[in-house]
Amino acid sequence: MVQRPIASGVQWPPPARRVFVPDRGGVDRMRERLVPHGVAAAVTAVVLAPLALPGYVLRYDMVFVPRQALGWEVIAPATALPRAVPQDAVVALANQLVPGWLLQRLVLAAILYLAALGAARLVPTDRVAVRAVAALGYAWTPYLAERLLVGQWGLLVAYAALPWLVRAAIGVRTGRPGSLPRLLLAAAASAITPTGGVIALVAIAVLLPGRYPGAVRAASTALGLTVLLNAPWLVAGLGSSGSGRSDPAGVLAFAARAENWAGPLVALAGTGGIWNEQTTPASRGLVVVPLVTVLVLAVAGYGVPLLRRRWPAPVAGRLGLLAAGSWLVAALGALPGGAGLLGWLVANLPGAGLLRDGQKLVVPYALALAVAGAIGAERLADRVAARFDVATGRVLLVGAALLPVALLPDLAFGAAGRLRPVDWPAEWATVARLVEQRPGEVISLPFQEYQRYAWNRGQVVIDPAPRYLGVPVLIDDTLRVGGLAVAGEDPRAARVRELLAVGAPVSAAGSRWVLVQRAAGPPLPPASLAGLHVVHDGPELTLYENAYWSPPLAPTRPGHVGLAHLLAGLVVLGIGISGTAQVSYRVVTSRHASPAEGEGG
Repeated sequence: MVQRPIASGVQWPPPARRVFVPDRGGVDRMRERLVPHGVAAAVTAVVLAPLALPGYVLRYDMVFVPRQALGWEVIAPATALPRAVPQDAVVALANQLVPGWLLQRLVLAAILYLAALGAARLVPTDRVAVRAVAALGYAWTPYLAERLLVGQWGLLVAYAALPWLVRAAIGVRTGRPGSLPRLLLAAAASAITPTGGVIALVAIAVLLPGRYPGAVRAASTALGLTVLLNAPWLVAGLGSSGSGRSDPAGVLAFAARAENWAGPLVALAGTGGIWNEQTTPASRGLVVVPLVTVLVLAVAGYGVPLLRRRWPAPVAGRLGLLAAGSWLVAALGALPGGAGLLGWLVANLPGAGLLRDGQKLVVPYALALAVAGAIGAERLADRVAARFDVATGRVLLVGAALLPVALLPDLAFGAAGRLRPVDWPAEWATVARLVEQRPGEVISLPFQEYQRYAWNRGQVVIDPAPRYLGVPVLIDDTLRVGGLAVAGEDPRAARVRELLAVGAPVSAAGSRWVLVQRAAGPPLPPASLAGLHVVHDGPELTLYENAYWSPPLAPTRPGHVGLAHLLAGLVVLGIGISGTAQVSYRVVTSRHASPAEGEGG
């Protein structure tokens, strides 16, 4: 046998080819981290697709302006109840750094993304398909669709924050480092509205107390600081010149509403049932919706035993208690005798008006349904896989993940095109500049809380003048639901209503400006504008000035309300500093750890 010459440095015979075998554990961990982000990004992109166009989405309570002024009236409304405290102040502060069109997109994208990702992170499983079921089960719901269409984005911030709050509460109970700052950060985001703040406070009060190391200190710290985070609207409500009581007629107006043949209670069971028919997706009226709702409830119930085994002992039960309580409060207006009880509460107990729109409180129920439903789908898929094969079980999980989308297809693409941006007419900026040069109170006409503009495609939107003009603006706070009028609480607005009712000049209210908008509404009495002279007359807005106006003796200042905002801001700052310090400490200690210590992490 003739041997071939071997070149210098060449091994012969050649070694066997080395085959790279990937670390399957590392791949699985990477997939487990990335898939929930991918689902959250897909939900956000599909729902908010129309916002790729320029402009602003103006619908019901959602009003973003190019630059909202940060004034005293934003911090502490003098006469109206603080329903937008501290939301308006937070928006105005952020608006100093970020233009309104971009701020609106950032807020809405964060809501959808964090709601989906938070539910995916919360569900106790290591299977990415189950996390996807939870993500879509929480971020693609009738509740989110209806509250988005009614423009209550501040409430949806609390909706997106609740999974993170519950996850942090579990971390506090199990001693996970950094959990308390994360819990307080979620509570701070929730407290941007009074309703969200109450939901966060009640959730902490239910989830944190218990028998675990440091329980008393953790629970008392979390509750005390969460109360401080809610201080802006609490103090503003106490300092308002209004009584804080509400019209009991609002109980019937805001009661949960049937969306199909099954009635309001089943609509609530599916996280729907909002009082406003105009904000209900058409798909909620399908005959099959109640049947699927019952199926989802059955699957969620099937998942509860497994959820109880995977979470620390009391957590599942306490989240179930929160869910049941929130659903019962939401259903109270539709239950026998419940409307009478709620009517008495809102008429006699200051602040109880928060309860009249009970459907907005079902946030804990929606979260529990999504998490238990995902675990139930996992358990059912395992049973199916054992009976048939693994592929069939996977198909079941895919179907469970896509079921919310199939049942509510009209949430996609901006709720089937209902969330479409428009441009503000240029003369709004002109009027805002004129008012800024000579500040004073404005009366906005037509005197109604919600307006319809041709340039906004006829969409209903709350009067934008208070947010655009940066001075106190009087609008009618009477809410009309169908043929029912729910009386407002602002005594200054009541005075303007009286003047318009008798046909007297509105200048008698003592305001400096009167803004007449080209919007659908009742005609003005001929004498209403007597004694006023025109400062601006455009195609959409006419601005009048009261020549006999005199400034108030002492300009209003927020005082104790401003202090409450300052305290809440200091709490948020402290949360940020504490969280940053803990992250920095972990980074430093990990860099200085020995190899043996590092391997155990």
